[in-house]
Amino acid sequence: MGQTITQKILAAHCGKDAVEAGELITAKLDLVLANDITAPIAIREFEKIGAGCVFDKDKVALVPDHSTPAKDIKSAEQVKIMRDFARKYGITNFFEIGRVGIEHTLLPDMGLVLPGDAVIGADSHTCTYGAIGAFSTGVGSTDLAAAMALGETWLRVPETIKFVYYGKLNKWVGGKDLILYTIGKIGVDGALYCSMEFTGETIEGLPMADRFTMCNMAIEAGGKNGIIPPDETTLAYVKQRAKREFKTYKSDADALYKEVIEIDCSKLEPQIAFPHLPENTKPLSEVGNVKIDQSVIGSCTNGRIEDLRVAAEILKGRQVHRDVRLIIFPGTQEIYKQAMHEGLFDIFVDSGAAVSTPTCGPCLGGHMGCLAEGERAIATTNRNFVGRMGHPKSEVYLSGPAVAAASAVLGCIGGPDQLEKR
Repeated sequence: MGQTITQKILAAHCGKDAVEAGELITAKLDLVLANDITAPIAIREFEKIGAGCVFDKDKVALVPDHSTPAKDIKSAEQVKIMRDFARKYGITNFFEIGRVGIEHTLLPDMGLVLPGDAVIGADSHTCTYGAIGAFSTGVGSTDLAAAMALGETWLRVPETIKFVYYGKLNKWVGGKDLILYTIGKIGVDGALYCSMEFTGETIEGLPMADRFTMCNMAIEAGGKNGIIPPDETTLAYVKQRAKREFKTYKSDADALYKEVIEIDCSKLEPQIAFPHLPENTKPLSEVGNVKIDQSVIGSCTNGRIEDLRVAAEILKGRQVHRDVRLIIFPGTQEIYKQAMHEGLFDIFVDSGAAVSTPTCGPCLGGHMGCLAEGERAIATTNRNFVGRMGHPKSEVYLSGPAVAAASAVLGCIGGPDQLEKR
């Protein structure tokens, strides 16, 4: 029986020719990472182990992105723990303010994650890197502590669900809409501990930004990882960033899947996830009149230059509704600079939006955009749980950047086509 792409990567990292779903393995790792919320816990556990050194100072990444710039004394102390640890052990990939970006945008853009890699991170959205054909998944801080010392981790080989997307996408429909529709179809536990393999002609036509978005949200369906087999689009992105050799994998034609799900994308509208779960999706035409107080464009899910261009296209020459706060978060310093050079910031500021330095900020209700009681936000982020962006009696609606930008102008959830009718 053939192997899936996930099985092949895991087999290569545990020294076997093949692995089977359900098998317990110990896999060597190409990168381990943590942020300012999870790293301090891992560091404390690491020190308890008494390892004396990290397994490889070039394969540990510490990214203080959740509350940066530090919002208060506690968050500053969190980053100081990371900074001191990085200096003590000579860790090369510690990213301070001015060089930091949102971790799951920053690390692949810097070539620190490559196709065929096995990566774990103390952050659930580590599954993002499947977009370039890597196996990547989130773990707890104690597992990460052991991995920083040993350079390996244990896991159970997941079963794989294959998703086949076909058909031409309608205007304003992108990767965010595909993954929201998928989660709505199978539920937040529909891929529990499974590898979600995204394939088909529609995926082959997606740019990298949309692929990152889809793999990023695999965890929102309970997935162990999301993954897209590398193709020419992948290689065009990777080759200009890679500083070491890498190997690409693809699933065998006779690979065994738990399930194969086909989705006709030609009929999809932009999708909106209603509170308080990403599975509560509706097509835009069925949303109704939902007034908003805030719109957030950015995060590790939709903070790439392509996302900002979509927002700018819609906002150009228009004004943000007087009752709405529009906050825009580029994913990295490089994306920030590129958006500035392309004139996108002029469009954003002229429309009445605020542009932030790269940070996770409001996505987790951390800072720079928390919601008060009773407020509603539409966001290009990845979660809309109770209290996710602030007060437990606030509401978060998830969408792609086109809807988030149009809604900021309309004052209620709506799409770009509604702007044309005004």
